[in-house]
Amino acid sequence: MNDGDPHIHVEASVPSTRAAVRNLTASVFGLVGELPTEVTAGCGKRVPYAMTSTRPESVTCLACREHAHTQHLRFAEQIVTMGPTPGITIPATDIARAAAEHRAIARRFADPA
Repeated sequence: MNDGDPHIHVEASVPSTRAAVRNLTASVFGLVGELPTEVTAGCGKRVPYAMTSTRPESVTCLACREHAHTQHLRFAEQIVTMGPTPGITIPATDIARAAAEHRAIARRFADPA
C-alpha cells in the first residue's frame, strides 16, 4: 500500500457489486459484513478501500479510469452477447438498457477528471 498516493482509484473488479451485496445482506439478514481495508486497484496498486470510488467523477488515477472504461465496455458487450441465450427471460429492452447504462458509465470514465 502506498500511503503517499493522493489519488482516488477504482477497484480492479469493475463493475463491482461489493457494496450492493453488502447492503442486500444487511437489509435481508441484519448482518453487515466487514469491508476490506485495502483492495487491488485497476492500476495494479494495493490501496485503502476508502481511497476507491465507483463514481467516474471522483476517480483521479488515470490508469484506473482507463481500466474502468475498458471493463464497463466489456461488461456491456457481455450483456448484449448473453441476452439472447435460450432460457433467458429478461426482456430485450431491459438488456439493451443495461448495456447502454454501462456504455454511458464507460464514457464518463473516458472523460478527463
